Amino acid sequence: MSGTPRLTPVLAILALTTAALAGCAAAEPGAVETSKASAPNAVTEPVTGATPAPPSADSETCSGMSEVYGSTRGPYLERRGTLRDLGAREFARGEVTFDEDGAPVTYTVEPGDVEAVIAERFCAYPTLGPMNHVRTIQPEQVLWLTPDPDTPWVPYFAPEDAPAGFEQIPYQQAIESAGRAVDAGDVDTVQAVWNDTLKAMFVNQNTIDAVQKVVDSGDLDALRQLFS
Repeated sequence: MSGTPRLTPVLAILALTTAALAGCAAAEPGAVETSKASAPNAVTEPVTGATPAPPSADSETCSGMSEVYGSTRGPYLERRGTLRDLGAREFARGEVTFDEDGAPVTYTVEPGDVEAVIAERFCAYPTLGPMNHVRTIQPEQVLWLTPDPDTPWVPYFAPEDAPAGFEQIPYQQAIESAGRAVDAGDVDTVQAVWNDTLKAMFVNQNTIDAVQKVVDSGDLDALRQLFS
């Protein structure tokens, strides 16, 4: 028989409790481990040469819409706000040309394109049709997106100072005829349409003089902004 005295059950319980409390008091706050399983290291080494993927064009949105305004200097237009090409999408899948600064300049209409969606693609208000002297856009039509503020432009539907009762249909037919001649490079026909038909439909002499100067020059790029 061992000389070690036996503990009664009550004393054994008290001894275990005292040992447990002593162990808790010795541990630092927050140092109690909840699991012995090793967690994966959350810090990863950078990949050499890696670059972040660019955002999808379709995920971008317009911070502001660009719009074309008429100026007080006569028949001149200017764009306020910068165009951005957010990328091809359904109903706006045409090709785009850009200037040296990367700004969109022209857009070629694809079958099935919708004017409002084209405008959305470029963060522009949907006035591209009238600005390009058409009632509705057509496939293969090349739309110019930003006017030259130093070159005049004439409205498609009627002169801005048209009197009451103005005959709109003959005016639009003449505009369209001049536009087709511009697209064909036929300067003589453009000059004839202006001098024989359109000029008499305008009242403002400053407008007449500005347009006449471009028509007489025969500059196709300037004539395109006027009529096409």
